Amino acid sequence: MSTESGIPDFRSANGLWNEKLQIELTPEQLVSHSYFERYPEEFFAFYREKLIYPEAKPNGCHLALAKLEKMGKLRAIVTQNIDGLHQAAGSETVYELHGSVLRNYCQQCGAFYDVQFILDTAPEVPHCPVCGGLVKPDVVLYEEPLDNQVINDTVAALGEADTLIIGGTSLVVYPAAGLIRYFQGKHLVLINMSETRADRLAEFVIREPIGEVMAAAVAAL
Repeated sequence: MSTESGIPDFRSANGLWNEKLQIELTPEQLVSHSYFERYPEEFFAFYREKLIYPEAKPNGCHLALAKLEKMGKLRAIVTQNIDGLHQAAGSETVYELHGSVLRNYCQQCGAFYDVQFILDTAPEVPHCPVCGGLVKPDVVLYEEPLDNQVINDTVAALGEADTLIIGGTSLVVYPAAGLIRYFQGKHLVLINMSETRADRLAEFVIREPIGEVMAAAVAAL
C-alpha cells in the first residue's frame, strides 16, 4: 500500500546488519521481540533506518480510501502497515493490526512518546526521561500477539461487509492473512502486483499499482 509513498517493502533483505553481527538474520528476525530484548542498540538502528519514514506522504490510494469513507461507502480499513498514512490522508476508522511507529511507550511507567522522540534519541537506545525505562514502539513485533480489541473490531467489520478490497499484500503473513475467512460478503476485489493465494476467490483481480487504480476508481464515482 505505501510503496508508492516511497516506503519500501519490508521484506527487502538487509545484508548490512547481517555483516555487522556476523550472523545470518532475516528481516523478520531483526524486528522480533527476542532481538529487541537481546540487541536493543542494533534493533533501534535497523528500526530507525528501515521502518520510520517521516517524510512519506499519503498516495492516491490513501486519499481515495479517505474519500470513500467520507462518501459513506467505506466502513473500515484494516492495515498491516505501521506508517500512519491512512490517518494522515483523513481516514478515521483504521484498524492497525501491527500497530504504528507514531506511538511509543515506556515499558516501565507507560509514558507516551511520539515518533520524533525515537528519532531525536538516535543513535542511543531510547529511555524514558521520567523513569529511565526502555521506550518501546507500539508496533507488534514478531513473536508478539496481535491486539485482541483490534482483532475483534476487524472480524466484526469483515463479517458485516458486502464488499472486500484486498490491496497491496501478498497474503503470506499470519495471523493477518487468515482474517479473510471472516468475510462472507458478495464481492471480493484483489489488487496486487503479484499473484496471491486468494486470486481464485476474487471477483476481480487487478495487477496494477494500487494508488493509480483506487484513485481512478474513486474519481469515476
